[in-house]
Amino acid sequence: MKASTRDDRRLRATLIGGTAVLMWALLALLTAATGVVPPFQLVAMSFAIAFLLALGKWLWRRENIGRHLAQPPAVWLLGVGGLFGYHFFYFLALRNAPVVEAGLIAYLWPLLIVLFSALLPGERLRWWHLAGAGMGLAGTALLVTGGGAVAFRAEFALGYGAALVCALTWSTYSVVSRRFGQVPTDAVGGFCGATAVLAAAAHLAFETTLWPASFEEWLAVLALGIGPVGGAFFVWDHGVKHGDIQVLGAFSYAAPLLSTLILIAAGVAEATWVVAAACLLVTGGAVLAARGLLRHLRRGRAAHG
Repeated sequence: MKASTRDDRRLRATLIGGTAVLMWALLALLTAATGVVPPFQLVAMSFAIAFLLALGKWLWRRENIGRHLAQPPAVWLLGVGGLFGYHFFYFLALRNAPVVEAGLIAYLWPLLIVLFSALLPGERLRWWHLAGAGMGLAGTALLVTGGGAVAFRAEFALGYGAALVCALTWSTYSVVSRRFGQVPTDAVGGFCGATAVLAAAAHLAFETTLWPASFEEWLAVLALGIGPVGGAFFVWDHGVKHGDIQVLGAFSYAAPLLSTLILIAAGVAEATWVVAAACLLVTGGAVLAARGLLRHLRRGRAAHG
């Protein structure tokens, strides 16, 4: 395969994976629009929608459903552990630590993806990957803290630990998925179904059932299952398996920034200097991290021009 063709495919897969970040930017707004539905119940409902959409696609195209689901135990452990494990430890962190500190620790996962990617065959960790991810982390820290100080206290150690496990879970899932590049993305549909079942069990164990109270809230739940808590995981799977995983890791810091900008546009949040500074840091970090990919793109265009 020619290098230019390989680079084009890598770029295309990176762009596809990047759409997951755009969908995750809608998570806060859509979650707020679902009303008082408890977290695990919302996860169960959203992933059930994602599974049903995948099942509908398989039936419509008359695909071999068994082939999509007949994956080795290690693949199922990675897929379900990543999807359900991330949400489980994230909610455990929020229950046992202040939101700001827990959120900061949990959002170490993009930086960890960049670091862990160095362990993958054929990947090289360059200074601009680290610098870009670091700028993204700094911008996210500004957003989460509002520019204020952060105080970590010993009594919230359980929550901090859960947040760290949350970050390790998603970064490990994303990086190790690269080692299973031969597993079709359709398998994510099965992971979504299993995650829905586990989230329903967690809901019954820890929460009281509260259903959406209006048609608009039901629409928000449906939108979550189609996008941020559903479809996003399919495109992310394709991106981390076939795209530039280091660029995707750094670009993931755009999710909280875009989420804040969407909330500002919706009149839920205010535009401040903190948002402006975070915008510069995250955008600059993403561009810096993509330096190598952009260089390959320019070379490809010059070769064809």
